[in-house]
Amino acid sequence: MQHPAPASASAPCAPALSAAQLRQYRADGYLTVRGVFPESEIAVLAAEAERLGARSELIDANNIRCRWRDDVRTGACRFDCFDPVIDLSATFAAAARDPRILSIAAALYGEPACLFKDKLIYKRPGNLGYALHQDYIAWPSFPTSFVTVVLAIDAATDDNGATEVFPGHHQRGYLSPRDGQYHELPLAAVDPATGVLLRLQPGDLAVFGCYTPHRSAPNRSASSRRLLYASYNALSDGGDSRTAHYQEFHRWLKDKYAEHGKTSTYFR
Repeated sequence: MQHPAPASASAPCAPALSAAQLRQYRADGYLTVRGVFPESEIAVLAAEAERLGARSELIDANNIRCRWRDDVRTGACRFDCFDPVIDLSATFAAAARDPRILSIAAALYGEPACLFKDKLIYKRPGNLGYALHQDYIAWPSFPTSFVTVVLAIDAATDDNGATEVFPGHHQRGYLSPRDGQYHELPLAAVDPATGVLLRLQPGDLAVFGCYTPHRSAPNRSASSRRLLYASYNALSDGGDSRTAHYQEFHRWLKDKYAEHGKTSTYFR
């Protein structure tokens, strides 16, 4: 049985971000907001993450909903993420559209925010992190207002591979070829000494824009580091285009898999 949605789904909007928070986000390209979701709601999300993680009929190498990472200890390829997730769970659907999160995105935009993308990353013990990159993809349909809000279900720490952002570099815009492909960034694209680890406690939020370079280290702890990644666009920058995005994204993924001889992919 699916767990009920967090009580926050019908909660009133949180106050807008302060002027100081808005200045920091615009200067640095990221922001942390502490203690947004209480322990009781995080417990519901954690239980729901465990329920979804046990759905073995979904976790398949040919299911393009699933993401995979190598185990840093053994080299084995292991399940890491559901992308998307909200169509599997009313609980996570409510969290991704929670007024407290939407109000933060709207404050950054100065207008309403629309959910564009959502994923649940488990980052189980041993799983590799992600190399340095920006989230923007140079597709004509991809919103330049793309902002990701990370909701911590588990603590994000040095040991389990907290996301590391590089402040200020977002002001340089997109740092890769505009060819519609995913690109990792060379370390020379940033000043490594300026990196900031987004250390989070359960219920905290981290926010960063699509031009903010970021990376994460492997999970070297004994526990998973489960985070909900919900990404948004400004209403004036594409409106409600989540469905159209995933249709385009899935076509792109199937083509990329086919280039490597993998032709039995599907979405479930």
